[in-house]
Order: sequence, then structure tokens, then C-alpha cells
Amino acid sequence: MKLFKTLKNQKGFTLIELLVVIGILAVLLAITLIAINPARQFAQANDTKRRSDVNAILNAVNQYMADEKGEVPAGITAVAQNIADPDIAVADDGADICSLLVPQYIAALPTDPTIGDEEAVSETGCAGVYETGYTIVQSADNNRITVAATPEISGAVISVTR
Repeated sequence: MKLFKTLKNQKGFTLIELLVVIGILAVLLAITLIAINPARQFAQANDTKRRSDVNAILNAVNQYMADEKGEVPAGITAVAQNIADPDIAVADDGADICSLLVPQYIAALPTDPTIGDEEAVSETGCAGVYETGYTIVQSADNNRITVAATPEISGAVISVTR
């Protein structure tokens, strides 16, 4: 009977027990967030998209050059320029190659993932004001074309040259 009375008087966990469990859960949550690091995951995803976009733009330029017997699209110079409408580019000298490439060589001109909610620049977007966030330059030495993007995660610039 004494045992029954003792069990009947206990009605839950003690404050110490609850604090220990909450502390353990907090430590596990902190370890999980550090291991997953959502901000880094999003930045890596954006950099992967940039690598894909840079390759797609350069492939379209190369296809254009193949059809035009090696002629580089107008607007690409030996000075690195934003692939953008010249009206909004820095110093009004953007490489306006959209109308030359879209839709024949690429369905739509891709844009950097950090440029607002803007999607790829379609054929109708080429006639308006657009900005891709990528740069393009032609080497003065060997006429090779380089398309580049600025990564979110520190490191080397994302670029492809052909």
C-alpha cells in the first residue's frame, strides 16, 4: 500500500528533467542546422545554376559563330561587358546579343538567380530592357570568347572560355 501511495503522489516530470531534455534538444538542433546550413545550400544551388547558364550562353554564341562562318556576334568586344541592354548597362556599353541568339540558338537568355524575380529573357524580352548578370569578352590575342559570372560562395569567378 505504501508503494501505491508514493506512485500516486508523483504527477509528472520534475523541472530539472524537463530542462535537461530541452537542453539536449537544443544542442541537437544546433548541430543539425550547422551541418545542413541552408544559406550555404542555396548559395551552392545558385552557383550551379550560374555554371549551367554560362555554358548555355557560350554554346549559343558558338552555334551562332558556326552558322556565320566564324563571325562573332556584334556587341562582343575585347572589353568585358555585361550581357544586357546597352541602355541599362554600366557606361552604356552592354553586349546586346539577345536578339542575335534568341530563339534560334537558345530558347531564352538565362539570368543570374540573384536578379530579382526575373526569369530568362525570351524573344519578346530582347526588344525591351533586360539584364542577365553575366559578362562576355573576346580575347584580343586569340579571339576566344569568355562568358563569366560572379559566384556567391567565395572563390574563383565562374567562367568558361572557348
